[in-house]
Amino acid sequence: MLKPVYAALLLAGTGLGLAACSDSAETPSEIAPEGIAGLEITNARMMLPPVAGNPAAVYFDIAYDGERNLALRSADVAGAERAVMHDMMEYDFEMTMGEMPPLMLQPGDRVSFEPGGKHVMAFDLLPELAAGGTTEVTLIAAGGDKHSFAVPIQAAGEER
Repeated sequence: MLKPVYAALLLAGTGLGLAACSDSAETPSEIAPEGIAGLEITNARMMLPPVAGNPAAVYFDIAYDGERNLALRSADVAGAERAVMHDMMEYDFEMTMGEMPPLMLQPGDRVSFEPGGKHVMAFDLLPELAAGGTTEVTLIAAGGDKHSFAVPIQAAGEER
């Protein structure tokens, strides 16, 4: 007779414990700071595509002098439906472009996102993204930390 009572109390206590956990638990993106200590972005620019509807490319230089290793896993470009970090790689004895794995950075690392190498592809651009304007790029690290920076927008024919 006591077993059903204990079972009911156990279930009620479990529910309260889970409810208490869910109220205080936040996802990493909700608690992540805006800006990653030691991460500096320079020489940023977005190159618009020569053909409307094609993706744009975003280039920049990274200097990282943080206190611990860092993995940049994705990027977001304001005014683009989606953005993907790309790199050039060899496949079947030919160079091809493809989605890159997370970029692993150690304190002191310097990395360039440049034509013919690493870059961010920005797909399905809004018409407001025009040469002479700016947009914002956000790099997202493993764990949810984010680092945003302004990016000038250049026409397709301008120097990259």
